[in-house]
Amino acid sequence: MNEIRYKPIGIVHSPFKKPQNVPIQSVASKGIKGSVELAREYVEGLKDLEGFSHIILIYHFHQSRPYSLLVKPYLDKNLRGLFSTRAPSRPNPIGISIVRLTKVEDNILYVKDVDIIDGTPLLDIKPYVPKFDQRKTARIGWLKNKIKRIPIISDDGRFAYDV
Repeated sequence: MNEIRYKPIGIVHSPFKKPQNVPIQSVASKGIKGSVELAREYVEGLKDLEGFSHIILIYHFHQSRPYSLLVKPYLDKNLRGLFSTRAPSRPNPIGISIVRLTKVEDNILYVKDVDIIDGTPLLDIKPYVPKFDQRKTARIGWLKNKIKRIPIISDDGRFAYDV
């Protein structure tokens, strides 16, 4: 296979300075504010984005450690195959998050529900479209009985365990 290279198009800013402080999914970071600083050369591509309530951020896990093909996920005690988890340490450390878009101002996107480390390189932005992105009959494998254990962090720092 040929090598593939990506160039970051921006940077994500958030209140999370260390990986251990980041909520495990954006649904678990209710109201947590952040911003996306897009490189000026891409500003024209933001046209019409403000009409979407949510966006998908695709980014590089720049602080991930070397990966293992078997991992012990946050919600489980058993070793699982890496590709059946959302662990950040991967052969290609690419992350995705669905965040709420609150405002677009020049090259800055203001977002909420951020679960990304401050300073993370942004690779792409896509609009979230529920009709395209949701699957009503989706199975969630080993997570089926564990999904309600995701800790929710609100913008005032409180924790809850209901998704």
